[in-house]
Amino acid sequence: MIADIRKNAEQKMQKSLDALKADLLKVRTGRAHTGLLDHVQVDYYGSPTPINQVANITLVDARTLGVQPWEKNMVGKVEKAIRDADLGLNPATQGELIRVPMPALTEERRREMTKIVRNEGEGAKVAVRNLRRDAITHLKEALKKGEIPEDDEHRAQDDMQKLTDRFIAEVDKMLAQKEAELMQV
Repeated sequence: MIADIRKNAEQKMQKSLDALKADLLKVRTGRAHTGLLDHVQVDYYGSPTPINQVANITLVDARTLGVQPWEKNMVGKVEKAIRDADLGLNPATQGELIRVPMPALTEERRREMTKIVRNEGEGAKVAVRNLRRDAITHLKEALKKGEIPEDDEHRAQDDMQKLTDRFIAEVDKMLAQKEAELMQV
């Protein structure tokens, strides 16, 4: 019973951590990476489609992405989708290849991005704490029903706190890494 509650809480906390990791990848640093365009949607014959399903995305160099649509008639649509994605990118077409240079981040923009990163991290911490609260509620219900002894319930609560502390430390570590990456010129 206690092991199931702990395992369930740990899995959900890990999912929160994975979601934060995915969100942090979307925050642009000065360098180019192919994951930057993952959430860009292209109008593909009337239906919005992720860009990686209509084009090949590669790194041309450290500050430039190359986007090669699989169909020639999609070049304009892909370019428009990147421009309209509100990422501050200005793609340039060269034949069938769309080059997407990464503009340098200003100091002010870096500070704004740091605030966004901290906000994302705070959301992840809240999610982890909510999962701890839910797990402790389940433990207390099991205690009331007489399914577990009081000593085991106290030990399990301490264990949940340690688990929560471990995941929050992991969130802090990820935030510190991303902030250092953002502030690096």
